Amino acid sequence: MARPLRIEYTGAFYHITSRGNERKEVFKSQRDREKFLFYLESATERYGAIIHVYCLMDNHYHLLIETPVGNLSQIMHHINGAYTTYFNAKRERSGHLFQGRYKAILIEADEYAKELSRYIHLNPVRAGVAENPEEYKWSSCMYYTVKKNAPGWLERGFILGYFGKKLAVSMKSYRDFIHAVMDQAYENPLAELNHSVILGSGQFVTEIKDRFLKNKEQDRDLPALKELSKKPNLDHIEKAVDSVLSSEEKLARQVKLHLCHRYSGMKLREIGLRFDIGQSGITQASHRIALKTERDEKLRKIVKRIEKIILL
Repeated sequence: MARPLRIEYTGAFYHITSRGNERKEVFKSQRDREKFLFYLESATERYGAIIHVYCLMDNHYHLLIETPVGNLSQIMHHINGAYTTYFNAKRERSGHLFQGRYKAILIEADEYAKELSRYIHLNPVRAGVAENPEEYKWSSCMYYTVKKNAPGWLERGFILGYFGKKLAVSMKSYRDFIHAVMDQAYENPLAELNHSVILGSGQFVTEIKDRFLKNKEQDRDLPALKELSKKPNLDHIEKAVDSVLSSEEKLARQVKLHLCHRYSGMKLREIGLRFDIGQSGITQASHRIALKTERDEKLRKIVKRIEKIILL
């Protein structure tokens, strides 16, 4: 059986699902769920995973995860493998717990992270196991809507950053965002998939296919295709921008932030420290300059010139 194609690179975001073998329960007790959350935490500590959203149902789970060092396979091997070992030992069983390999959809975070977080957090309501999503104990929703103190390993800042700068304000706005569609026919954002493993705008899909899937579409037995090229560091990118835009300080800063976000492979928090800006602000600002570059031919030529310098 062909293995599903994995696209892995630094800073990638994924929607992950994994179901029980034959759709059987994978979480049978509170202790099971607590143990799985423990393995999520250890994945952040040992492998650098960033967990943005989670929801544990009886026979499957959902994650919205970011991989700063491009190691999704390693992270998921740890999570599913460690949990399966625990589950089997506890119940004196052997064999597979999950149905095949996990399903990983690469997503364009700026466009879909908010919607996917809402989709994931509404799972218990759609399944009829909770009346309100924030009441469900085994998802991250409570930490986005009512509980200010979240586990240290759960990263809320990226998504809540879209809803306000102050925590109390952003949590209230996020709660309104979720409840706005609870009484409506809500379309699964994954229905917009433009490619079997990619969810994003046409430009995003094209970029990913050009970088990772070109001439590979017929070979589904390949392991995850990783970005192997050496990443330019922040200093190199800034110097390249200054060499072209030294007289335009404001524009230079915008272009630096965009190119650092796109090419450095550094964590959002590290880029944020360099530019004194929040993590969600980085992606939003980068997206804005990318759109401006598309519309402005002069700026597009300038950015291409800088890109040639930093990618030498």
